[in-house]
Amino acid sequence: MEFGILSLVPPLIVVLFGIFSRRSLESLFIGCIVGSIMIDWKQFPGNFLSLLSETMANPSLIWVILVCGIYGMLIQLIVASGSAVAFGNYLLRFIKTRKSALLTTWFTGLFVFPDDYLSALSTGVSMRNITDKFGISRPLLAYLVNTTAAPVCAIIPLSTWGVFTSKLLEDNKLVPVGQGLWGFAATIPFNFYALFALLVSFLVALGIIPLFGKMKAAEMAVSTVDITTDLNHKQPAKVKPIDFIFPMFVLIGGTLLLKGDALQGAALAFVLTIAWYFFRKVMTYDHISNQALLGFKEMILPLAILSLSFFLKTIGDEMGLTPYVIAEVKGNFPPFLLPASLFVLLAFISYTTCSSWGLYTVALPIVIPLSMALNINPFLMVGSVLSAGVFGSNASFFSDCTILTASSTECSPTTHSFSQLPYALLAFLLATAGFAVGFWIF
Repeated sequence: MEFGILSLVPPLIVVLFGIFSRRSLESLFIGCIVGSIMIDWKQFPGNFLSLLSETMANPSLIWVILVCGIYGMLIQLIVASGSAVAFGNYLLRFIKTRKSALLTTWFTGLFVFPDDYLSALSTGVSMRNITDKFGISRPLLAYLVNTTAAPVCAIIPLSTWGVFTSKLLEDNKLVPVGQGLWGFAATIPFNFYALFALLVSFLVALGIIPLFGKMKAAEMAVSTVDITTDLNHKQPAKVKPIDFIFPMFVLIGGTLLLKGDALQGAALAFVLTIAWYFFRKVMTYDHISNQALLGFKEMILPLAILSLSFFLKTIGDEMGLTPYVIAEVKGNFPPFLLPASLFVLLAFISYTTCSSWGLYTVALPIVIPLSMALNINPFLMVGSVLSAGVFGSNASFFSDCTILTASSTECSPTTHSFSQLPYALLAFLLATAGFAVGFWIF
């Protein structure tokens, strides 16, 4: 059944409620309830539960939940072991200048690419002592940590972002089943916000782009003597840098050897990391068990948001949302404006609702067929959606990544968010220009 313009009501409720409440889970829940009532109010709540059951049985959703759950447990083990601190203390031996400390922070963020949570936590913890030693302010450290978290994960196929997006590309028939990672790789050149955010942060680390605003004020106020900390802080005596490198190596190498199967790669890395930590006596059996369960628990909220996003997509399909949007845009909107306009609109939604993966789940089923109907490069259009989600994760002052970065760098979320915002907006403007020009080139 098609509802025409009324099919926009559930997603609009999600966006508006998310803007004012700043709570993603509750916004999605309310939108799904409203959509279920609109579909058939006489069958509510029975139809709500049946549609939810149908959504939860989706093989792609089950696969993503398993991958992210295992990643969450692995991340918690790496952080709780103290190996990230050991890795940072080891790097300090080779860092002699302030610029090298900033560049090492940037490259460490690139190295820790499997997940933005892992990157934000481990890079912040491992580099905090190093940047303290060279009088680098916590807001500047937080900016580099955050900008090498989601933006890196969004352009690396073997990351949680990559494997999740690859499944969406397969489900929406942009690429054949089994070719999702290759499809994701094709979006990398068009993920303009992620690419420009990394470029801007690299130029800041080099000193080519000067510090200004709140970031400059933080740098001028910092005192090396006051913030320098013990280099061995929180590093257990038995923990070595190899305890950080080994899980990363197994995760990446295992996934590649298993033909890009992220689920099998994550499971292999999790099992071997437990064996490694137990054999090396880095963590006790009880500590490993408790931290692994804590890691899975930390993933419950993002996975619940993800599940409700899939649910909202199911409701949209029931209401004929995608055909309606395609018909309206095709007849009334100049195609050359679409990639840039889509990025700006979705970036605003992502920033205000703190939704990235949820945004992808709802937007890509509409954007992919729309791009094909209008004969626009579908990978360019997908890139605009992915870029919008990265902007929200990177720039929003209440996003998960911002909060985790603030925690790992011991910088308040508000200070971190507003000191880095001018640089995020610079990357945003460059990305907008990229999408505007990209229509004519690609």
